[in-house]
Amino acid sequence: MRRALLSLFTFPLLFAATPNSTNYTLRNYDYGSGGTGGSTSTNYKLNATTGGSSNTSGTSTNYSVKPGEVNVQQAYVPAAPTFTNPASYYDKLKVVINPGANPTDTKFSIAISSDGFVTTQYVQTDDTVGATLPIAAYQTYATWGGASGFLIIGLSPSTTYQIKVNAIQGNFTQTQYGPTASAATVAPAITFDIDTSPIDTSTSPPYTASFGSLLPATVTSANNKVWVSLDTNGDAGGNIYIASLNGGLKSAAFGTTITSATANLAAASTGYGAQGSSATQTSGGPFTIVSPYNVSAQNVGALSTTLKPIFTTTAPITAGRASLILMAKVASTTTAASDYQDILTITAAASF
Repeated sequence: MRRALLSLFTFPLLFAATPNSTNYTLRNYDYGSGGTGGSTSTNYKLNATTGGSSNTSGTSTNYSVKPGEVNVQQAYVPAAPTFTNPASYYDKLKVVINPGANPTDTKFSIAISSDGFVTTQYVQTDDTVGATLPIAAYQTYATWGGASGFLIIGLSPSTTYQIKVNAIQGNFTQTQYGPTASAATVAPAITFDIDTSPIDTSTSPPYTASFGSLLPATVTSANNKVWVSLDTNGDAGGNIYIASLNGGLKSAAFGTTITSATANLAAASTGYGAQGSSATQTSGGPFTIVSPYNVSAQNVGALSTTLKPIFTTTAPITAGRASLILMAKVASTTTAASDYQDILTITAAASF
């Protein structure tokens, strides 16, 4: 009789289960070896991550790290921009954005406040400030002026402003605003001075210029030039104006006047006027001589009883300095007198 020997072996049965819910099923899942990775092609990039925090975020004063794939894809939060007042502006300030490691197609918006962001406004595409943030106000680093930056305009004088910047790059990537930077506007200002001297030097009142004895058929220049100084942060610069009390050199004793005129005194029989001699500046401007005073040789511009511009600048100016020469000529028929005189009014005005 043969006996049958039956050996029984037990094998573990393995079942693969897929996570599922009422509406979704994840067919395959596994765990990688840890770390992060990615693959790229000409047009696309695939990022991979392993692990992550669960419903928590790390934070500091200016930055936060949040869990989840979307947050991994976020643009970089911009660092504080450079915010300055490089030219004593009263209504604008300069901004240079710090794009950090963001790619060139990243767009940025700029929030601005004068009360520590209790109230927030936004820089618009025309560089003004507005209460809303339209999508068009997100612009690239290059559009915001790149390394040269740009000027935020239309600000209030004597005010400290704070700004901060955020970024977007593609869809679902808007960051929070980064750290702030501060700068202040100044008050509108104009400084004006006058001197009389043969050379460029500071003098004190009274301000006088004398022709001495006027000889017939001879063009005579006054012994002193009239010097003026102008500093202003006015957006559109400013002007120096001149006016004559008498419209000429007048003798009160005889009631006669050597009438001021725009003329070439070398050819005219008689006349009196002013000629712009110089105009310079340390920065800004430029400071220039206005017609009809921008002449040379023995030509002069008329001195009117109403104010007329003689020097001008169309931009803010620092240490503007200019001078004018007074010239006169009498004819042999001009009544002789020792009291021919004129009073000149010279004033300055800025364009804010």
